[in-house]
Amino acid sequence: MSHHLDTPLARQNGQLYIDDLYVFPGHHSTVFVMDVNSTITGPDVQHGFHPEARYEFKIHFDGGEFEGLTYRVSFGEADSTGRQGLQLHALTGDDARDDNATGTLVLDGQTGASAGMNDTRLWAGRIRDPFYIDLAQLETVNAAVKNGTAIDRSAWHAADARNSFADTTVESIVIEVSHQHPQLHAGANIGVWCATKLATDAGGWRQINRAGHPMMWPIFWPDDTDFSNPANDRHPSADLNADGKYIADTVTSVVAASGTSDDAPGYGQTVARTLFPDMLSYEVGTPATYGFAGLNGRTLADNAPEVMFSLVLNTAVTSGLAPSVSERYRAGNFPYVVPV
Repeated sequence: MSHHLDTPLARQNGQLYIDDLYVFPGHHSTVFVMDVNSTITGPDVQHGFHPEARYEFKIHFDGGEFEGLTYRVSFGEADSTGRQGLQLHALTGDDARDDNATGTLVLDGQTGASAGMNDTRLWAGRIRDPFYIDLAQLETVNAAVKNGTAIDRSAWHAADARNSFADTTVESIVIEVSHQHPQLHAGANIGVWCATKLATDAGGWRQINRAGHPMMWPIFWPDDTDFSNPANDRHPSADLNADGKYIADTVTSVVAASGTSDDAPGYGQTVARTLFPDMLSYEVGTPATYGFAGLNGRTLADNAPEVMFSLVLNTAVTSGLAPSVSERYRAGNFPYVVPV
């Protein structure tokens, strides 16, 4: 699940670890963004995408338990200039959840350059990271959640906030799909998550990391720095049965200690059902927001940490930070992100 933290495994191969997932409207289109391989782990990260991995966007329709459409992106070895060849395949129906299915080749191209065909465009490369958070604030939330205590508001002040991710970069995959697509038409209700998968010696594929809602790993599994928790290996359809009680109990404890709900257990269960299955819900063609007005996709400007902290604690938790969103994104120009 999304982590965006400096961990031993992320330092070893951040190419496989997902930092963020975004879903928002483009120009009569839907934009899907997956960010991996943050330089928060250090400036000497191995750039590019793993040539033996798959990067997949999983799309569910009308509350379906399983994905009905998968966009699979794969990369070749880097050439002397650092560029990698790439291919985008689309898989539908039962093939969308079958690692052995090959799907349909939609387009191919190279990192650092836009590729387009029919109703789909793709760009992949290193960008300025749009994510922002003060990790000192995260520490105060972690302490409350871990210990089941009220947040210590004396330990951090919004006036002292700084973006711990300023000047960091990530590798990004951006897919834009026109509303002319037969499944991703305006009005379609979708659930979106993404995953990285690595080829195994036995010839199969192992799911390494997945992401839906932001901040899941830092809030609920902050001490699991080797990602050994099976939450990363499973399908979202198993989330509620596997970890619903854990999430509900964790939220219940911190909310009860904070006195922010008259029915802490009931609120804990509500949060568990909001976050599970772990995917972003979005109505195609509508304004996206991951905010207090509702959860409908996620834009590059949304203050996701503030929303998640407030949701888990059932009280307003301000970050003191403003988004650093480029004119390129505001203008709606493909690829929407800021390459470096």
